[in-house]
Amino acid sequence: MNDYLKIAKNGLWTNNQALVALLGLCPLLAVTNNIVNAIGLGLATTFVLVASNITVSVFRNQIRKEVRIPIFVLLIASFVTIVELLMQSYFYDLYLILGIFVPLIVTNCAILARAEAYASKNSWDKSALDGLMMGVGFSIILVILGAMRELIGSGTLFDQSSLILGSLGDTLSITVFEDYQGTLLAVLPPGAFIGLGLIVAVKNYFDLKKV
Repeated sequence: MNDYLKIAKNGLWTNNQALVALLGLCPLLAVTNNIVNAIGLGLATTFVLVASNITVSVFRNQIRKEVRIPIFVLLIASFVTIVELLMQSYFYDLYLILGIFVPLIVTNCAILARAEAYASKNSWDKSALDGLMMGVGFSIILVILGAMRELIGSGTLFDQSSLILGSLGDTLSITVFEDYQGTLLAVLPPGAFIGLGLIVAVKNYFDLKKV
């Protein structure tokens, strides 16, 4: 049980790929201008992480070391293709908004790093949990950053929730600031860098307090 708790803590906090390794920053900074986009990309990334980790772990003894990286990339690309097809079928408008950043999940170094550093050396159940916790940890940062940017940039939260939940999502949209003109910096790339820097600073602060 301690091993599983350690894996969970590692993915959510200690080795959060977005805050410690700073991997996957391209989509992290590009699509987090609101919460809905962040949730969509977070779910897609988590699915690919879990599926690729399980597959790599199950077949790790059959994959030759000389070709392991190309095989890992091929497996990741296969699962990303599945995500793309599902999004095109059920969440087409969200797929159009996320655009190139859905297929770019293939090149997300965090996913390949977990396949190489963890899944290829551990059992499928631990690899599945590792992928899930790494994905959830990454998704949490996506959502926090998306919430910060949407709130400061537009004065809303959960706007365009209908892209994920259909008509039910219309009831979730919250206007926090009425007659708010918005802050352009928050929705532009510099705002994403500033927001991520603040989140990293908060994590480092709490880590240092424990020392």
